[in-house]
Amino acid sequence: MDKQTQRRGRDTAGKHLALQAASYIREHSEQKFSLSEIAGALFVNSNYLARVFKHETGCTLLWYHNAIRCENAKKMLIETKLSVAEIGFSVGYISPAHFSHQFKKMAGVSPSDWRSKEACKIAHDTSEETVSMIRRQLESH
Repeated sequence: MDKQTQRRGRDTAGKHLALQAASYIREHSEQKFSLSEIAGALFVNSNYLARVFKHETGCTLLWYHNAIRCENAKKMLIETKLSVAEIGFSVGYISPAHFSHQFKKMAGVSPSDWRSKEACKIAHDTSEETVSMIRRQLESH
């Protein structure tokens, strides 16, 4: 087997491993787990997993875990009336302060500010859609 074929095989294996790790994190995002737990579930060395994941995705496993939690929280902030603290607990944080800190680090704004900003966007988008619909109806008559 030549070196290029070997390299291609390693690249494919690395991508597959990164996808498996990402899938594990998404499925268990609300839980606390360690690098060694993920590696154990995937039957690989934890240092190897961390290195491959970083190489394939450009981010660490911890950053990815926090990003998934943040995305889940954003969805809940829009779709529910739960408090910020309740959402933090739902996505896996044990402290509302830690949740807010991590959310702000990932999203650039606090969860409350994000919710307010998105609610305004939705109201604005809805009002624009309504105005456009009325305008089309008037033009058609």
